[in-house]
Amino acid sequence: MAKTFVALIVSLCLAFSAAAAQIQSKTGSKKPAKPAWSELTPAQQQVLAPLAGEWNQLDTARRKKWMAIADRYPKMKPRAQQNLQKRMQEWAKLTPEQRKAAREKYQKLKKLPPDKHQEVKQQWQQYQQSVAPPAEKPLDPSPPEPAAPAQESAAPANQ
Repeated sequence: MAKTFVALIVSLCLAFSAAAAQIQSKTGSKKPAKPAWSELTPAQQQVLAPLAGEWNQLDTARRKKWMAIADRYPKMKPRAQQNLQKRMQEWAKLTPEQRKAAREKYQKLKKLPPDKHQEVKQQWQQYQQSVAPPAEKPLDPSPPEPAAPAQESAAPANQ
């Protein structure tokens, strides 16, 4: 009976020490994600400015993804740069749940066959056209014609 009791104590000690080590590895030894915002180049910080407020919550993989985008940014056409900035601002406004849903939807779309992918793209373009504001008329560079002076009365003066 004493041997059984000692074996039970030893096994409980081992179990608790393993559990404690596992908890410590999950909480205590986690390294902060790199790079920190202050470690980015000024050019990267400028491009990624919409994400500055949440940079500390991003994991290392996401930070590297955004850094790669920032590095490609100077080579983009101005319109693509504007679109990227707009989308980053919109992304920064999303809640974590909305971001998760967007990522999941993206993964689903990525798995679609090419014909379905093209169909979704066409539907999206139709939607964008239906909600887009009407195009503004081009500005006429010539000034407007002055209005003719108003006449005081239509009746003849001598009668």
